[in-house]
Amino acid sequence: MIVIRSCQGQDELESCVKLEVETWGYDPTEVIPRKAFLVWQKVGGQVIGVFDTEMTGAGAEGGPESLVGFVAALPGIKAGKGEPRPYLHSHMMAVKEGYRNRGLGVELKLEQRREALGRGIGHIEWTFDPLEIKNAFLNIRKLGAVVRTYLVDFYGVSSSRLQGGLPTDRLVAEWELDSAHVRAALEGRSPAERKIDERILVPAAIYEWKASEAGREQALVVQMENRRRFQEAFRRGLSVLGYDRDADGNGTFLLGDAAQIEVD
Repeated sequence: MIVIRSCQGQDELESCVKLEVETWGYDPTEVIPRKAFLVWQKVGGQVIGVFDTEMTGAGAEGGPESLVGFVAALPGIKAGKGEPRPYLHSHMMAVKEGYRNRGLGVELKLEQRREALGRGIGHIEWTFDPLEIKNAFLNIRKLGAVVRTYLVDFYGVSSSRLQGGLPTDRLVAEWELDSAHVRAALEGRSPAERKIDERILVPAAIYEWKASEAGREQALVVQMENRRRFQEAFRRGLSVLGYDRDADGNGTFLLGDAAQIEVD
């Protein structure tokens, strides 16, 4: 049985740290420590866990061993036009290998959304790797996030094995929690017909290329070309409005005028 709730106590937060290392393979200099998660919770952030209750008691004391996924966010203030407003920056989400592809990532984000809306917070953002096809599909297609910002080598050099030694380029997912666009995505409804001005492809082979010395140069070529195209499209005022994934596993970002989603 799966339960999703806020993490409680030092042991559960330490389990998040262990899963963080297990997922990304960070060296000690890059790991977000338990104390940081504790502070995030204290100042209005989130550390939400997925627990398999059938695993509880597997260890000598039980409890922490049951954590199989988590999402963590810290609070921020969004400045710009109008009054500043609070939002959450969702920094990381992880699910144990044996529990992936079961929809737990979606469930974690839904709980994150529910908890935020319950406190009057209507906006969450996070960064993600433009080369990670599964993440892009989740963020854009399933959750309804919109993207209009490209960050070049945002984190600098990373020890994460998932990065494959490439620059840490990131897209910024903007999740307007109670918008018609997001509600339609969460309900699985097809969006209204939209004019797509740009398509940016990520080949399914990118995972294989990133994972090998022989293919890394090819992965870098894709990253550099897509970086150029994203930056040019965003300068033209386009946004990522949708995402397609074909039968071969290739991913395609769909870019157009963001004003189109305001009439959903």
